[in-house]
Amino acid sequence: MTPTDTPRTTAPSLRIRILFGDDAMLGPGKADLLERIRDTGSIAAAGRSMGMSYKRAWMLVEEMNAAFREPLVTSTRGGAQGGGARLTDAGEEVLAQYRKLEEIMAEAGAEGIAALQSMLRDIPEGK
Repeated sequence: MTPTDTPRTTAPSLRIRILFGDDAMLGPGKADLLERIRDTGSIAAAGRSMGMSYKRAWMLVEEMNAAFREPLVTSTRGGAQGGGARLTDAGEEVLAQYRKLEEIMAEAGAEGIAALQSMLRDIPEGK
């Protein structure tokens, strides 16, 4: 088998972005941020793990908190007890619903994704 005959080894992925009018959006980046805030208990740590600044992570949290009826993330300032952040019940529910939609979309679109993938040109070394 020559390098040009190497089969594709990276599985395709489906990423969804939900637009709620002109002002609100929920997509894979915000969902990942919510997940990492939940796992780390910190907006700063969540942002760092995604390669983004604290300012950017905080801005995205503020956007999400403003877009939904209830805040998705609550935070406490640092100090002697240390600061932190956590997902609210609404945040947990939004994240769960988004992940559920991802699963539904991936399952429903699997056949079409496979058809599209079969039409792709083989790329040496996956580049």
